[in-house]
Amino acid sequence: MDISSDESDDWFMESLNTYKDLHVFQLEHPTKVIEWTGDKNICVAGYTGARSEILELLLPLKLYAGENQGLCAERDFKVQHGGFSEEPVESLIHIPGTRCVVTSGSSSSTLQIWDIGGDDSDVIKGTGVINLKSTSAKGSKIAPGLTDEPAVLHGSCINEVQLTEIATGQILYTVAKESSDSVSGLQFVNACVFLICASDGTLLMVDTRDPSTCHYPLEDSKSGLHWSFGLRSDSSQSEPSSCTVARLSSSGHMLLSDLRNLQSPFCQTQLNVQHSTSKKDFLNVSWAPVVLDRKCRVWFDGTVHIYNTMNWSTEGQSPQPVFSHRGHEMSHEAKYSGSPPVVTTHSWHQSRPKTLLSAATDGSLHVWDWVDKITDR
Repeated sequence: MDISSDESDDWFMESLNTYKDLHVFQLEHPTKVIEWTGDKNICVAGYTGARSEILELLLPLKLYAGENQGLCAERDFKVQHGGFSEEPVESLIHIPGTRCVVTSGSSSSTLQIWDIGGDDSDVIKGTGVINLKSTSAKGSKIAPGLTDEPAVLHGSCINEVQLTEIATGQILYTVAKESSDSVSGLQFVNACVFLICASDGTLLMVDTRDPSTCHYPLEDSKSGLHWSFGLRSDSSQSEPSSCTVARLSSSGHMLLSDLRNLQSPFCQTQLNVQHSTSKKDFLNVSWAPVVLDRKCRVWFDGTVHIYNTMNWSTEGQSPQPVFSHRGHEMSHEAKYSGSPPVVTTHSWHQSRPKTLLSAATDGSLHVWDWVDKITDR
């Protein structure tokens, strides 16, 4: 979609009333990952070059100035630590309680382990690797384990998913499912239970105390699409009764399921959004961590859409977003590039209810807090 100068100017004037905060940063290379390493810190990494930069950034301090924002001049992200990966970074996770991150790339069959540094050094250093089950496995999905010792869950295909202890490389668990279906996402429910979402929308629930795997395929009428998923839970040690799973397809079809009954979604709807099957790698859905019954999703244009799912019915009509962030497609660079940027990823702030970060293919990185017309009256 081409953006005219008038449309961009109109959006800018409107943004003065629709955002509490909006800060922009330009990365040298675009990122697919935004990972929290602290309350005010994130990690990003490039995915387009043969040698990719990994950065830990401090969020603009003006975000935290409260009523004294006018006295705070710090509007920019600041680089705190940096390093280089010898391959494009497809996925990156932070291991809770440590200064360690793990990355997977598109050109090697190993996971890279990094020390992101402390007060005595500004360098992010590689400290080790985890060799994958298959030497042909590339672009593995990864998720932090919730075990006592730091561990990572990883795999590019279902039959390659395993849980590995970071310090020793010991394999703690391997999924006993003979399926070569590709993995679109992994996430722990609690210390023992995790979910796998296959790219065809199939869900698998795995308990590391039990060798069997529960398998929940989609109906045939919804096959042939690429699917992403997000798990909503109330704590890091969640019970199934507190968890909801959202699945989003490349056609904009959304399914919501209770973790106790994954075979039968309690709600499904068709989102009225633009889409492009060529951009399925950027398909992303996630739940707000501190706002009940609300979630955010990214689509294939330059927009982040936020929906309130509280009143969605079993067979609902196309819902309208409560807010849409169009900042990436309305940027100065987008107006003159001839190719509007595509949102690559987003992340909710861990403790601020309406603050999000988003990144796009033009290297733009935004942090924003929108005005809710109902709750912010």
